[in-house]
Amino acid sequence: MAADQKSSLSPMELDEAKARELEEQFDSEIRFRPLAPLAGRLVGVLLVALSIFHYYTAGFGLLPEMIHRGIHLSFVLGLVFLVFPFSRRGYDQPAISSLLRPLGISIIDWLLAIGAVVAVLHVPLIPLDDLAFRVGNPTTTDVVLGGLLILVLLEATRRSVGWPLPIIALIFMAYAIYGPSMPGILVHPGASFSQLVDHLYLTTQGIYGIALGVVATYVFHFVLFGVFATRIGLGQLFLDCAAWVAGRFAGGPAKVSIFGSALFGMISGSSVANTVTVGSLTIPAMKRLGYKPHFAAAVEAASSTGGQIMPPIMGAAAFLMIEFLNLPYTTIILAAIVPAFMHFFGVLIQVHFEAKRTGLRGMTAEEMPDLKEAFKRDWPTVIPLVVLLGVLLSGYTPYLAAFWGITLCVLVGLLNPRKRMTFLELFEGLRDGAKYALAVGAAAATVGIIVGVVTLTGVGFKISYIVTSTAAQLAGWFETFIPAALAGPQALTLLFTLIMTGIVCILMGCGIPTTANYIIMATIAAPALGLLGVEPIVAHFFVFYYGVLADITPPVALAAYAAAGMAGADPFKTGNTAFRLGLGKVLVPFVFVFSPSLLLVTSDFSWHAFFVALIGCVVGITCLGAALSGFLLVRTKFWERILLILASVLLIAPEIYSSLLGAALIIPVLVRHVISARRAPVPG
Repeated sequence: MAADQKSSLSPMELDEAKARELEEQFDSEIRFRPLAPLAGRLVGVLLVALSIFHYYTAGFGLLPEMIHRGIHLSFVLGLVFLVFPFSRRGYDQPAISSLLRPLGISIIDWLLAIGAVVAVLHVPLIPLDDLAFRVGNPTTTDVVLGGLLILVLLEATRRSVGWPLPIIALIFMAYAIYGPSMPGILVHPGASFSQLVDHLYLTTQGIYGIALGVVATYVFHFVLFGVFATRIGLGQLFLDCAAWVAGRFAGGPAKVSIFGSALFGMISGSSVANTVTVGSLTIPAMKRLGYKPHFAAAVEAASSTGGQIMPPIMGAAAFLMIEFLNLPYTTIILAAIVPAFMHFFGVLIQVHFEAKRTGLRGMTAEEMPDLKEAFKRDWPTVIPLVVLLGVLLSGYTPYLAAFWGITLCVLVGLLNPRKRMTFLELFEGLRDGAKYALAVGAAAATVGIIVGVVTLTGVGFKISYIVTSTAAQLAGWFETFIPAALAGPQALTLLFTLIMTGIVCILMGCGIPTTANYIIMATIAAPALGLLGVEPIVAHFFVFYYGVLADITPPVALAAYAAAGMAGADPFKTGNTAFRLGLGKVLVPFVFVFSPSLLLVTSDFSWHAFFVALIGCVVGITCLGAALSGFLLVRTKFWERILLILASVLLIAPEIYSSLLGAALIIPVLVRHVISARRAPVPG
């Protein structure tokens, strides 16, 4: 009987091959080249070796800092040249000859891989006393190998994540060298090529810096955990739970998409992976129910983007916050809870209004999953996540928590009689976990170049000064039009600084991964917010959230385009709709900057301020959702939409007078809707 009542969401309506094809098409970080059998086995063994190295060191102790990072980076760069083609045309490039393409891989790629390994391992093999003497006095060998590493690193990053990040790194390097020629406040003494290489190559402030360290000690392990957790069936259990919770309500599959993406995001930490995995089940169901293809795809994309902000994993940026802010991981998780809820609530409220406006039904009893049967089948898959959270919350290091999570995933997979993992699947899990981490490793090392230039030249403080001074000028101009009771000069200056910072974060995120975007903005933009009195954790969360928003912001909305491919919808229309659905995420960062208590962990936290901010945020997001969807209790009129948008902005503002004014603007809209709703029943 349970099998007969199996949810319509459970069968893979888009086969796994199609989902993987779309994921590779829209996520450059997993766009791997096909390999000949012998090369595939060789590369597979190297990838598994990288995974085993990280698994072992996570459980039994990390190596000395420079050695650990060097081993990680040498594997990553060497494998990038073996796994990623020179260009998209490299996918189908036939072998010219066995001499030019041994094992089906170009001889040039083999040389680049070998050169990368030699250049990376040169520094960790230098004795520490000797290395301390050579910093500032590099040898010719240091300069040559350092220059080689920069070149191969930029090429590896271009192959794995695209052109934008290497171009930004080159611009920063040019700024470091041509400092005396820069205009105005940006001028600086400049550095020679050997001085720049010395700083980027021989110190821990450049390529071997904090970004690479976090990937090598935290991120890799959680990517591996996510791969194994998905393979043992935890993702399917999450989807069944989401369908049981939300499927029965209006627009059921769309709400399942939101809850499923939130739960799956706990273990994936990736927008595109979340989109293709959950969307392969929910998008066809939404289309069958009556949603237009572009809206169904947009719902999944907007929901899946929350995977990077959903505790406990939150993507790579959460682990970087640990190092940047010197805070325990539990603090980062706690701070992320309310903002993550607000993001999913913002998408949910618009989906609800859309379903009510168009009269879309929920899922029938026959379409709902049997939750009891799902837990009976898959309950062991929850054990690794529970243990991982328990170790984290007990105060142990994140990589030790990931070690136990991975260990239990493997044990559950090997021992679970209902879905037993074979040793071949174990090998594939270790291989794929390392493969998925290659791009973020290369990107983190390249970001180290940017961070190194910032520390060498001090350009971060100069950019912060430019941003804050420009914001102060804009605030002075607007102050003549806005009553002081609504916003003072300091609040206006902060508001314009946030707006400019958010725009830059979105633009940067259109071309580079979220992790790289966060590191750059945390280095350059977060100090500008600090100058205005914003706490470091609040500033870092602000730039992180706006960087994530780029995944659903046209023209480079990768998650939206992947969802559009699955739905057969227009990509640009899907991106625009996904951005509209995700506008709650645009408001939320402003709320926790002006009301830091929303993050729960700030120094001036108070429950009164928390609940005031929470209520204002919920009501404001609801008003915005009603305005954008054209429905509250009944269809909204044009003037009501204007009032609701104004109310949403005023409700999240820091002043009590603005919040009261926003609440007052809602009253006439509510009165008309209550009267109209009593006269005419809601469609559907």
